[in-house]
Amino acid sequence: MRLLLRIFFCSVWAAAAWPAAGQDAPLQLRVVGGLAGIAQYTQHEAPFWTETLPRLMQGRVVATIAPFDQAGVPGNKMLTLLETGVVPFGTVLLSQVGGEHPALALPDMAGLSADAATLRRVVDAFRPEMAAMLRERFNVKLLAMYIYPAQVIFCTAPLKGLADLQGRRVRVSSGTQAEFVQALGGTPVPTAFAALMSNMTSANTDCAITGGSSGNTLGLHRITHSLFTMPINWGLAVFGANADAWAVLPADVRIVLEQQLPQLEQRIWAQSIRDTESAVACNTGAGPCDSGTPGAMVAVRPTAQDDRLRRQILASTILVNWLRRCGSECTRLWQRTIAPVIDSKAPQTP
Repeated sequence: MRLLLRIFFCSVWAAAAWPAAGQDAPLQLRVVGGLAGIAQYTQHEAPFWTETLPRLMQGRVVATIAPFDQAGVPGNKMLTLLETGVVPFGTVLLSQVGGEHPALALPDMAGLSADAATLRRVVDAFRPEMAAMLRERFNVKLLAMYIYPAQVIFCTAPLKGLADLQGRRVRVSSGTQAEFVQALGGTPVPTAFAALMSNMTSANTDCAITGGSSGNTLGLHRITHSLFTMPINWGLAVFGANADAWAVLPADVRIVLEQQLPQLEQRIWAQSIRDTESAVACNTGAGPCDSGTPGAMVAVRPTAQDDRLRRQILASTILVNWLRRCGSECTRLWQRTIAPVIDSKAPQTP
């Protein structure tokens, strides 16, 4: 499989960096970035690689970047392509590789981080382990960890809280989202983002878990009634480089990237948090909406009861299933990283 992937993509992503024609031509980098069409990519990722980096390197380095959903790169194969060097620099959405590599999915499990501050602590606690796993198992150097806006719930019928998902068909995009919905008595409906609107308009789906801003872009605010604002998860992604491709870069290029990419990460986090907040205003029409279309949805804020239910599902279902898939080493991984952050111990698996 890896050989086939290498052959298939080598015409586009065959090398990490190489000189253009002429001895003094700039070094060229090729990058697979995040999702197309959203502010995290258009306002931050793409300008960094195509404008900021060449300016900082005084024209000695140039880069091209393509969003992974338009680069012909399957999201669930991105980590393999990075490992083999077919993609030298790339973005991996953890929800898309968590089924095959459950340890990597830990920091963005459904129900884990109900606010951005908790997510920040979770990611900071897990980052050293993530870097070690990527380096030792996949030959990938971790350079940044990005988030997308919070994954919230759009429903066609009125919704008072999490418990009201019982009996409803709910669009999900990851395994732990599906487990979360099942624990509430709902029916998870795995659906690609591109098919979300058709599923909702055909009444095949009653609710959808997706980003508040991306849902607005699709037009969900026109066909749904309630927006439950609790983040189910956040769409965490890692940006990394094939270790061999990284090693052959000139030292000054590596230094600049190691200095600048953490700053890019901070800007992307700030954008995602702003988008999470502004999406509520856009979908409900209850405030300024600069980057969307005003709607008339009803915002449903989580109550203390909702938060208790979220924690209960996390402990009794999400973590139990994750540990069963991941094994005893993951129990220790949980206990030494995220458990202290959220004041939780690893549950006992049957």
